[in-house]
Amino acid sequence: MTEIPDPPQPPAPSDMIPVTIEEEMRSSYLAYAMSVIVSRALPDVRDGLKPVHRRILYSMRESGFTHDKPYRKSARAVGDVMGKYHPHGDSSIYDAMVRMAQFWSMRVKLIDGQGNFGSVDGDSPAAMRYTEARLAKAASFLLDDIDRDTVDFQPNYDESEQEPKILPAAFPNLLINGASGIAVGMATNIPPHNPGEIIDATLALIARPDMTLDELMQIVPGPDFPTGGIILGRAGIRSAFETGRGSVLIRARAEIEDLRRDRQAIVITEIPYQVNKSTLQERIAELVRAKQIEGISDIRDESDRSGMRIVIEIKRDATPEVVLNHLYRFTQLQTSFGVNTLALDNGKPRLMGLKDVLEAFLAFREEVILRRARHDLNKARDRGHLLVGLVIAVANIDAVIALIRAAPDAATARESLMTTAWDAADVEPLLALIHDEGNVVTGGKVHLTEAQARGILELRLQRLTGLEREKIQQELSEVATRINELLDIIASRPRRLEVMREELTAIRAELASPRMTEIADYAGDQTDESLIEPGQMVVTITREGFIKRTPLDVFRAQNRGGRGRTAAGRRGDDIVVRSFNAHTHQWVLFFSSGGKAYREKVWRLPEASPTAKGRALINLLPDLGGDSITAVLPLPQDESLWENLHLVFATATGNVRRNRLSDFRNIRSSGLIAMKLDEDDRLIGVATCREGQDVFLATRNARCIRFQITDDTLRVFAGRDSSGVRGIRLAEGDEVNSLCVLNHVEATVEERASYLRLANARRRAENAALQAGEDAEDTVAEASDEEAVPPDATIDAERFAELEMAEEVLLTVSDAGFGRRSSAYDYRVSGRGGQGIANMTFTSGKRGSEVVATLPVINGTDVMLVTDAGRLIRVPVDQIRIMSRQASGVTLFRLDTTERVTSVFPVMDDGSDEDGGEDGGEDDAATPDAAPDAPDA
Repeated sequence: MTEIPDPPQPPAPSDMIPVTIEEEMRSSYLAYAMSVIVSRALPDVRDGLKPVHRRILYSMRESGFTHDKPYRKSARAVGDVMGKYHPHGDSSIYDAMVRMAQFWSMRVKLIDGQGNFGSVDGDSPAAMRYTEARLAKAASFLLDDIDRDTVDFQPNYDESEQEPKILPAAFPNLLINGASGIAVGMATNIPPHNPGEIIDATLALIARPDMTLDELMQIVPGPDFPTGGIILGRAGIRSAFETGRGSVLIRARAEIEDLRRDRQAIVITEIPYQVNKSTLQERIAELVRAKQIEGISDIRDESDRSGMRIVIEIKRDATPEVVLNHLYRFTQLQTSFGVNTLALDNGKPRLMGLKDVLEAFLAFREEVILRRARHDLNKARDRGHLLVGLVIAVANIDAVIALIRAAPDAATARESLMTTAWDAADVEPLLALIHDEGNVVTGGKVHLTEAQARGILELRLQRLTGLEREKIQQELSEVATRINELLDIIASRPRRLEVMREELTAIRAELASPRMTEIADYAGDQTDESLIEPGQMVVTITREGFIKRTPLDVFRAQNRGGRGRTAAGRRGDDIVVRSFNAHTHQWVLFFSSGGKAYREKVWRLPEASPTAKGRALINLLPDLGGDSITAVLPLPQDESLWENLHLVFATATGNVRRNRLSDFRNIRSSGLIAMKLDEDDRLIGVATCREGQDVFLATRNARCIRFQITDDTLRVFAGRDSSGVRGIRLAEGDEVNSLCVLNHVEATVEERASYLRLANARRRAENAALQAGEDAEDTVAEASDEEAVPPDATIDAERFAELEMAEEVLLTVSDAGFGRRSSAYDYRVSGRGGQGIANMTFTSGKRGSEVVATLPVINGTDVMLVTDAGRLIRVPVDQIRIMSRQASGVTLFRLDTTERVTSVFPVMDDGSDEDGGEDGGEDDAATPDAAPDAPDA
């Protein structure tokens, strides 16, 4: 294949240099980037201003728009800046000027505006033809001495004017007002600080240049935003002050107020810096409409000239603290300010900490004072030089007048004054006083310079009076003193620092104001727990391992004997096997069939309706594997109580073990080995206990045992890999199904028997009316105790009252839905490992054959019963009669033929509905016509 040659290229002109496009792009882009960095986006560390702000302030000063002059149209100031110094659009200039006039943007305003300069709601300012402005008094401290050779000047964009490269700022404006800007490849975001604190830190650094950052932070604890708010934590502040980078968490200031008797509101009085108030309210409204935040009924803005006030009304059933935490999480009521202290230092971008910025300002300010002193020295020497000439003229006034009269013109007169030798007897000390090197004394004579000759010719005749001659001498003396002061400033650095300290102290008196932003301690980021509505939950676990939580107030209390309500949707033959009542912020320990312990907060459990099946535990506890949860223990919400608590474990085979609760404080997500189990054994319960209390074990076949917790009977095990010791000796086919911990009461057998006989008699008398109206099937004939009650045993009233105060009551429920309460005194304390005593009597018929649970209950509370059909009923404890521990009980739950009770648990919070339940109520209550046959006592 024939190769086609490239067409011939025309010869390059002799004045063209070939450049690759890569090199051209690189050089052009770098030039553009440096122009943006140096001349547009980044502030200078010395005066804290970007070029546009610097040009605005300088132009307004040159035009006379100072704080002691009337306001002028903003359009005039913008036009001057645009025409002389800033070759950009008027909108960018006006926007920069507007920001310097906004009190919510600047910690110390530099522009004093009159008219509509926008609002914290994000409203645009009025057009510049409508607003008026002048320099604020604080701006004068940035511009003072600019005409005294304190800073360098440079030509403007068309070289028709001169503009300052920097302003001779007398205070650290970069830190006080902050700055923000985006350059090419870099950005800056500097928060404002309290002017009094920053100036105090500057003064402290002048006195002690070796101050540490910690010492500086004692003076400047952190940023101070003009919109107030609360800074959470100090770690981000320290990082920003030390390295120049850090994140500061800002939170709005909110209070909860009572509006009416039953209504509360969250009132926002301060919002984070640079947050748009109107946008914030719109965001809250969107979240309420999307139901992402619940509990808000109304939001309105009541802000006025006196200050900000956003009112968020809360619904009656909502918790204001939880709603507020949701607002912090999902809105800009809490936001972070990313500090990036990047500024130009000697024309180069540099990331600086607090001390770096202050040191750079001090070095610049010292240079300003030095240059100003040199400028003033030159001016003072020039003035002293003229005054010396006037003194010579006054001393030789007759000869001077004669010389001037004889001269044909001014030039000749000036020349004659300069060539004539004048007597230097009076001026020689003055020349030394003012350090004048312009006049040289030779042979007692001195010649005038051209400047002095011109000054003499311009001398007014009134200066020849005696008073005026004295004023000349006095002024000359003052100039001499001033020259000596300036020479001292130039020669001595401590003197320059003293001048700086005096000026900063005077400025502080003008600019200092109270801190607006509070700095609060903060442990860390907001946790999800703070967003959860506190309240009681019913947690249910099914046989197949599904778990859920349901608000307690969903279940309404019913009278005993009701039909209950549907508790959970079942999958196949899945049934609820465990339920308990707990607070949303409680820890819950889960114990698996493999002897491992897991820990989770209640609010992390899936929330579902009473009819929902919940979520599989294997998804909540991924490391559960093939094990099933066999015991669940809600821990005290106050973790300080954990130190003095122990855990007692009980297994189905009757073994028990005691461990410290602190052994389970730190549990990994993969679980922790809790107890070593024998083959075919399982945990049936875990409870918290203290030394001296009693362990109570109850079995399925209605046996029970009670023994005291002591080091002799049940010691504390050091490890978690033990299978424990025998708690109760079981008959064949029996197993333990209930564990509880009771308070130990020292009482003899006779005292307990007498108390029970007297207490039962009192209860029978109180219930006489109720017993008369009940059907025989619900009238319980109490079985005789295994222990004989001595007929002559008595106790006095004081001892009876003591035992009554310490009495605990146990509820025993059978699988047929019957139950009764019994006094804990009916269960004697024995040794560990025995066969126990009878807990309930079963008879033929409908009374069941197994005990489902035995648990302590309290008057005024409710219990819930769950069946294998998924039905649940909530019954007030007060409606369950107290009987002997061997009694069969009364009807608690009406069951279908094949239905059985599988779980019983107490409800600690009432929240009941006295009108009855969804499927129960007065029609389902125990009545003479509806009760089943009662067994023989």
